[in-house]
Amino acid sequence: MRAMQIPEAAPSFAGLGQAGFGAAIFDMDGLLIDSEPFWKRAERESFAEVGIDITAEMSRVTAPMTTAQVAAHWYAHRPWQGPSQRELESRVVARVAALVSAHGQALPGVRETLSACRALGWRVALASNSPLSLCHHTLDALGLRPAFDAIVSAEQVVRGKPAPDIYYFAAQRLGVPAGRCLVFEDSVSGTHAARQAGMTVIAVPSEDQCFDGAQPAPNWVVPTLVALHGAAGR
Repeated sequence: MRAMQIPEAAPSFAGLGQAGFGAAIFDMDGLLIDSEPFWKRAERESFAEVGIDITAEMSRVTAPMTTAQVAAHWYAHRPWQGPSQRELESRVVARVAALVSAHGQALPGVRETLSACRALGWRVALASNSPLSLCHHTLDALGLRPAFDAIVSAEQVVRGKPAPDIYYFAAQRLGVPAGRCLVFEDSVSGTHAARQAGMTVIAVPSEDQCFDGAQPAPNWVVPTLVALHGAAGR
């Protein structure tokens, strides 16, 4: 295998195709779909049923967590009577799935980027902290499932992001060494996970995500995936 030649300039597929990557791994929430409003609404509605008023600040605290971790977090702080943590988690996920079905759209540049990865002969995976069932549901709702060779969730590993477990697992499923995987992430915690796994990262920040001073830092930051297709990143 020839050595990786990671471009120093702002990335474009013209340059990335010459770098020696063998796979692309995509986050889901905030990268493929603007689902954060769905999560906030679902959590607010579901936790209100057990007397917990989820504020915007509270949502920011739990945003990097898995759904199971969110339920455990709020139960530890404000124990409730009635549904179990698992039941409440399921209600949140079901509500998000319904909102994805009703309102979900792929973010700008998603389809073009997936097509470009395929054109380069790369293997493609999804690696998300969301439950596996919601990953499949979202890709089906967006019509994107055929673009992926593997779909992996934090449910399938010991630790979710920001731990690197899910990215190691995705690379294993694709049969591509971690060092030859290019990751697309929108969050600081996801970028940390991928970089800890030894992967190259293009960050496309979602709302409330700032990479200034982030360590380990992404290799590049671009405003949208559209910027990879002929327009300069930043």
